[in-house]
Amino acid sequence: MPDATNTNGSGPDHDSLVQVRDLTMRFDGAGRPALDKISVEIRAGSVIGLVGPDGAGKTTLIRILAGLLHWTEGEVRVLGYDPRKDPEQIHLRTGYMPQRFGLYEDLSVEQNLDLYADLRGVSGNERTERFKRLLEFTALRPFTKRQAGRLSGGMKQKLGLACALISKPTLLLLDEPSVGVDPISRRELWRMVQELVRENIGVVWSTAYLDEAELCQSVALLNEGQKLFDGPPADLTRRVQSRTFAIELHGGQRAVLSKALKLPQVIDGVVQGRSVRLVFRSESERLNPAEIGAEPGAGLKPVSPRFEDAFVDILGGVTEKESHLARRMRIGNGTNGGAVIEAEGLTKHFGTFVATDNISFSVQRGEIFGLLGPNGAGKSTTFKMLCGLLVPSAGRASVAGFDLQKVGSQARNRLGYMAQKFSLYGDLSVQHNLEFFSGIYGLDGARSREAVRDMIEIFALGPYVNTTSRELPLGFKQRLAMACALMHEPEVLFLDEPTSGVDPITRREFWGHINSMVEKGVTVLVTTHFMDEAEYCDRIALIYRGRMIALGHPDELKKGARTPALQDPSMEDTFVALIRRFDENNPDLSDAVSSGGRSAGTLRKPKQERPQ
Repeated sequence: MPDATNTNGSGPDHDSLVQVRDLTMRFDGAGRPALDKISVEIRAGSVIGLVGPDGAGKTTLIRILAGLLHWTEGEVRVLGYDPRKDPEQIHLRTGYMPQRFGLYEDLSVEQNLDLYADLRGVSGNERTERFKRLLEFTALRPFTKRQAGRLSGGMKQKLGLACALISKPTLLLLDEPSVGVDPISRRELWRMVQELVRENIGVVWSTAYLDEAELCQSVALLNEGQKLFDGPPADLTRRVQSRTFAIELHGGQRAVLSKALKLPQVIDGVVQGRSVRLVFRSESERLNPAEIGAEPGAGLKPVSPRFEDAFVDILGGVTEKESHLARRMRIGNGTNGGAVIEAEGLTKHFGTFVATDNISFSVQRGEIFGLLGPNGAGKSTTFKMLCGLLVPSAGRASVAGFDLQKVGSQARNRLGYMAQKFSLYGDLSVQHNLEFFSGIYGLDGARSREAVRDMIEIFALGPYVNTTSRELPLGFKQRLAMACALMHEPEVLFLDEPTSGVDPITRREFWGHINSMVEKGVTVLVTTHFMDEAEYCDRIALIYRGRMIALGHPDELKKGARTPALQDPSMEDTFVALIRRFDENNPDLSDAVSSGGRSAGTLRKPKQERPQ
């Protein structure tokens, strides 16, 4: 195998796995390069994080390194080879886990591993030993006969990682490996990758989770094909030192944040439980909390900067300072009127498997209510019963006063639904998807044309109106899905992981729309794996093993997770702590259906079905 040379050209450097110099990639018909004079180095025994907004060029760079794309200009060496001349040599020594991973969902876990082993020429004793180690490594041994399509999100990602590791790669390319994965599974994936790094494997980890990027030895930040930063994440974080503050409040956080973001000296802001976290444009700029509606006595408290603060800052800050969507909507119901969503004893079983078990809660008008839980815990099943998409085995669900079992169609016209796996039609263009959903929700004529036009403008879909939804970048798929759910101005909004896989700037844009709609009286039920998003919720229900194990305001849940060793738990710390505590207190519960040792429900004899 040819030696790699170091970046200054002075001789062999055996730790340098990838050298990219002045890489430019242009696609036919594109106005700007997908990558523009990018230089980067990847070394053995380290993780380099790739971050940036949607469409920044992250996936394009990874596909070039994997030998799947030919670039336009520049020099690329991967493991000493030119990917254009020796792609097979690179394929043999590189593990690649694409964003839309290449699992065959009709095949079992074992069959997927067999297929990848055949493709990589792994056979005999080597194959047996490799399977044994990978199944132990990923905790998938109990599930070898299960179809990949029936695995939870976290288990699918672990299987995808196992398939990428079949041939003991020297270089591992991971394109958004933790999208749609709960915090516990993300921690497990990260632990597995750290073990690989200790074996001197080089890892490229593209991610939308900036807390993951913060753990990498080095980070490359791309935007519109250009590299804005390359180095240790702490170096970037230092650019916002002394510019991050929090205002602790007893209510009205969303309104205070909305007013703060309109001020020129504020470049970013988020809700964190009962506080509003702000990033100022410079060290000298501040604000008077009273001028943004903070309660008397509220003050600015300095807080430690985060990598995400610096990420937003280097990209120019939040540009969508006000929601044009909320200004257009004509809901006007205010925030009074009691419960809009009610779940009473919701239970759902599939055969002998109880996916949800006697779940009850209510959501008030103008409230953001979060459903959290690990992959496969039962939250999506609960969500679908509340939307009228699944019939409960027992219990009752009502929306806007309508019992979904009796008058579901009337209730559905009052709600908007954004599915986790997009309900978009892949072969239809953006324009045609909007027109179709406009008709589904009963809009016609001038009203339909106005709604479609408004959604295209509000969600910046103009450049893609004639693009099929299948070909859209992930962030724009999310925008289109939300536009389709909102065009009929629903009073209740169901959002199933609305920002999964999108960058922090787009997530802030989405939550700006959501917060503004809630201020007008829209009621929101949301599931999410971004724990910082859970901070926006007025209340959270934590679903685990098919049961609701906690309910309350984010700060109440965090207080309940506090320990002498963890005085100030984050929302992610709280999520993990509450689940572990439940497991410790319920060791006898069946673990027959699990994700790395976590049950997705319980196995028991189902109750008698009530008549439908």
